[in-house]
Order: sequence, then C-alpha cells, then structure tokens
Amino acid sequence: MFNLKDQVAVVTGANGVLISAMAKELAAQGCKVALLSRNADKLKDLTASIEAAGGTAIAIAGDVTSEESLEAAAKTVMDTWGRVDLLVNGAGGNHSDATAMPGKNTFFDLAPEAFKFVTELNLIGTVLPCQIFGKIMKEQQSGNIINISSMTAFKPLTRVVGYAAAKAAVNNFTEWLSVYMAQEVNPAIRVNAIAPGFFLTEQNRFLLTNEDGSLTARGQTIIDHTPQGRYGEPEDLLSTLVWLAGDGAKFITGIVVPVDGGFQAFSGV
Repeated sequence: MFNLKDQVAVVTGANGVLISAMAKELAAQGCKVALLSRNADKLKDLTASIEAAGGTAIAIAGDVTSEESLEAAAKTVMDTWGRVDLLVNGAGGNHSDATAMPGKNTFFDLAPEAFKFVTELNLIGTVLPCQIFGKIMKEQQSGNIINISSMTAFKPLTRVVGYAAAKAAVNNFTEWLSVYMAQEVNPAIRVNAIAPGFFLTEQNRFLLTNEDGSLTARGQTIIDHTPQGRYGEPEDLLSTLVWLAGDGAKFITGIVVPVDGGFQAFSGV
C-alpha cells in the first residue's frame, strides 16, 4: 500500500526546509526525484545528500510562476525518465510587505505588489505546475498531485493576510481539481493537499521568534493553542506524504490533511 519504488516524483520549492525533507523521503522510498527551484544551484547540497544516501535525484531550474520555465523543466524530466507519477507542489512563501504588522504595515498600507507576489507564488505557483505536469498525467492516464497548504487556509490568522488568502485558494483549487481530474480525465488521477501546522521556517521565523531565539508573544500564543505543545518537525510530515502518494490512498481524493498537533481542533477553551 505504501510502495513508491521507481515512481518519478517532481517536487517544486525543493530547497525549502519542509519540502527538502519530503524530497529526501521520497528518494528514500525509491522514487526518482526531480527537484525544482528557481535557482538550481541552491539544490546542489540536497541532490548530493540524496545521492549519498543511495537515492536518485536531478536538480532543475524551474520558476513555478512561469509557464515557459515549467515547460522546459517538464521536458527535462520526460527526457530523463519518460514519465511523471507524482507532483508535490511545495513552492510557496510569504513576504513581509504583505503582512500586517503593528507599527509597520497596517492593512491599509500593504503594498499591492507584495500582495500580488504572495498570491502568484502560492496560488499561481500551484496552478501552473498542475497544468504543465497534469497534461503529462492526462496523456499517461495516471498520476498523483499533492499540494502544500497551510493552517491559515482553515483559520485566517492575524497578520498574514496575503498568505492566508492565497493558501485558502489552494484548498479550494485542490478540491476543484480533484473533481475535474476524476470526471474529465481519469478517476485514478488523485489530487490532495497537506496542511502543515506550525513549523519554524525561514518564512515565519521573523513572526514567531526574537533575535535571541526566544518566542515572540505570537509564537507563544501558537504553542498555547497547540494541544501537543510544540512546533512541528519536518519529519512529522513524511508519513502523511507517503500515505497520500501510495496505493493505500487510492480511494482518497480532494482532501486537505492537517498535520498540526491538534491546532485546528482546539477552540482555545
């Protein structure tokens, strides 16, 4: 049910902390992994790490907001391995100028350019890879797509207005595309998403920790509202990834799985 050996997996945003852990796990499970990032040079260490552990990976320059760039990346994958079995849409992130911060940016001061940047990176950066690599899956009549969402897609969190809106749209798109693929292409092509709870990453560290490493008031509030009382570790995401990628989940499509230590379930009371 969980055998991924010899699958070809495309992973966007592969240089991120959480997504690089996912890429390593897919390789450890026997996948051939195409690592995508705007700057392929940033993937050298990850590629070397996967290969040193006995896995197979290639690094490809791929901008998830550019159709032309993704078409070129897809050609490289097809020329190398001839198919795409799994797409993990891990590219995403936030921008401080699209974040409402006391004493810096109110909602009324947010730069439209920053809001547009966050929306394009998270939403368009999910839709375009689904189009480009989804066409390959349509031709194959098989495939699997896993999008990366966020807790803020379920509960709009204060401050991160642009990121929250974009990730909520990713949830909606995941559900929409799952139905489209099942009805219009092939019921075997599944589309799901994983919504990480709170993990310390480069995107949110400035909101959750002080310069000395201690928690900000916001960071402590998150811990107080996470029943398991801690931030997630990248490894906490891996079993969900393997489950959704394998045949054990072949009757599961159109869902968003929270991996959040109970944050979504807790009312605060």
